[in-house]
Order: sequence, then C-alpha cells, then structure tokens
Amino acid sequence: MTQHTGLPSDLLPPAVRQFLGAHIVRDADTASSFLTEDAVIVDQDETFRGREETYAFLRDAGSEFEYTTEQIGAHRVDDTHWVVTVRLEGTFPGGVAELDYRFALRDDLVAELVIANHPA
Repeated sequence: MTQHTGLPSDLLPPAVRQFLGAHIVRDADTASSFLTEDAVIVDQDETFRGREETYAFLRDAGSEFEYTTEQIGAHRVDDTHWVVTVRLEGTFPGGVAELDYRFALRDDLVAELVIANHPA
C-alpha cells in the first residue's frame, strides 16, 4: 500500500516544483531550463552530463510508454538536497513503479538529479 507522506509540492523549492511539473508533461524545453549548465542526471545507473545529454534524456525518457505520474512523498534533506517520491503507472514492464527523484540544487537550479527505485 502506498502512503502519501512528506511535504506538499507547493512547499518544494521553485526549481524542483517547476522542473517536475514540466517533466511530468514531457516538456523537455521547460524542464531543462531549471538545470544548471553542467547538470548531471543519473537514471537507473545511466549518467547524462551537461546541457545536450540532459536535454536528450528529458526529451526521450519513457517516450515509448504511456504512463501517469503522481507525487506520493517529498522531504527536505538539507538546504540544497530534496527527495520527491513519485508513483508511475503505465504500459512499461511491471506496470507500476515508485521512484525517488533526489535533487541537489545550486544557485536555485537543479545541479544533479538521481532517479532510483524507492526502497520498499
């Protein structure tokens, strides 16, 4: 059973909130505007670095599947680190996934994002 815990999304830092909003609707242009020039995204142990690679990831990630995304949790680790847990349901293998989006911020932008399975 999934529990909804943590911060409501309106209490997340603007860069995290706006990045997620754009990423969920698959707007890579807007999502990438909330990343630093040297941003790093790690998704399931694959690393994307810099403007071009992170943009390509945001544009293409999950594009072969239909799915919905729901924020089910969020918490502040410290002033620059935040974790948002999302639940995906869709046509990908397994049909349901809970993922942690671990954000590191710098100068009010996302400098690093690590996407990993949420611990059971």
